[in-house]
Amino acid sequence: MTKKTLSRRTVLKAGAGTTAFALAGSGPFHFIRDAWAQDYRNAPTGSTVTLGFNVPQTGPYADEGADELRALKLAAKHLNGEGDGGMLNTFVYKNGEKTALDGNGINGKKVEFVTGDTQTKSDAARASAKRMIEADGVVMVTGGSSSGVAVAVQGLCQEMGVIFMSGLTHSNDTTGKDKRRNGFRHFFNSYMSGAALGPVLANAYGTDRVAYHLTADYNWGYTTEESVKQFTEAQGWETAAAVRTPLGAGDFSQYITPVLNSDADVLVLNHYGKDMVNSLTQAVQFGLLDKQVNGKQFQVVVPLYSRLMAQGAGDAVKGIYGSTNWHWSLDDEGSKAFVKSFGQEYGFPPSQAAHTCYVQALLYADACQRAGTFRPCAVVEELEDFEFDGLGNGPTLYRGADHQCFKDVLVVKGKENPESEFDVLEVVEVTPVEKVTYDPEIFGGQLGPCNDGV
Repeated sequence: MTKKTLSRRTVLKAGAGTTAFALAGSGPFHFIRDAWAQDYRNAPTGSTVTLGFNVPQTGPYADEGADELRALKLAAKHLNGEGDGGMLNTFVYKNGEKTALDGNGINGKKVEFVTGDTQTKSDAARASAKRMIEADGVVMVTGGSSSGVAVAVQGLCQEMGVIFMSGLTHSNDTTGKDKRRNGFRHFFNSYMSGAALGPVLANAYGTDRVAYHLTADYNWGYTTEESVKQFTEAQGWETAAAVRTPLGAGDFSQYITPVLNSDADVLVLNHYGKDMVNSLTQAVQFGLLDKQVNGKQFQVVVPLYSRLMAQGAGDAVKGIYGSTNWHWSLDDEGSKAFVKSFGQEYGFPPSQAAHTCYVQALLYADACQRAGTFRPCAVVEELEDFEFDGLGNGPTLYRGADHQCFKDVLVVKGKENPESEFDVLEVVEVTPVEKVTYDPEIFGGQLGPCNDGV
């Protein structure tokens, strides 16, 4: 790992002793905020700093995109000292100290933002992000609700020398074979979903099941299918078939009919957004949940759940297992603070997509504040192996080896008797982070050097 920069944290760690003195030169060391202002792309020179909120405003993941944008606007508001501060009131470091953010923007600069529409398409997302970087001068791009989009935009940000704080991206590839030094992911991934779900499914349905996978035909679908197969087969399950379906297919009837003629007794829907809503609804309409196969009641599993999807699918989600990165019903102080702020602003609870984007914005801002600069390589250094709490899911590590966050994973189930239109999922198990942590080498890839864009 190559460290090209000297961050404020590094200097502070070195103290006022000989090491810091030597690094600073022959005279007394004085830290100068934004001393590298002319040495990196889009260094802000005025009283404001601009962030790029690149989310799907159209396409099959548009519902998640709308919620992400709401959360990012709320984060900007809180960073600028407006509203009740939300999670700025609960965000603490490993040692218990509160965040360096003080509601005075980032590094004393007011936070402004521009928005773009990824359209849930990689090419459109790259074009939108490129426009933000070149025309709007953003120092960081965040958002997105597709792993295909995340990998594409992450690669662009690496090439152009800005930070990418990904939104909702669940593929192992994002921090696996396609990881980049300038990119960071707070959201969990397919491997973690599989590790959390496998034992729960075996306990609920037994160890002698036969699964049939319908899988979205892009990188997220592939790694989710792979990870769920890995961990269910480790419990004794067999896999009858795995069939790819196009993103945004709409009608899944042609894919569900063969399931009826197979010997599978479980259907795994590796679908997200409106695709999951449509495939699950149609599976129920086809009567799969009423079938008996191999002497067992047929079951459906949705590896990656969201409250927005569950609402869209209505009664079809009742009793169906899945995993989620975060849920608005959590009772830790950070989650309660975010739900309260978001609810006051918009009138309903936030989704997991909203939560992860809000947290990413705060984590980026905090890293800049601690570094005393927006210089990308200094921000990278602050985020690598950073440990924090108070932002939901308990203590969390931003692992330096692959820029993946590690925290507890939630296993959820569609609620049988919801008390409101938002009360559609219930947390049935919190899988400890130790059970979903893995060797960063298993997915290959290289972070490579960071890029300041000059």
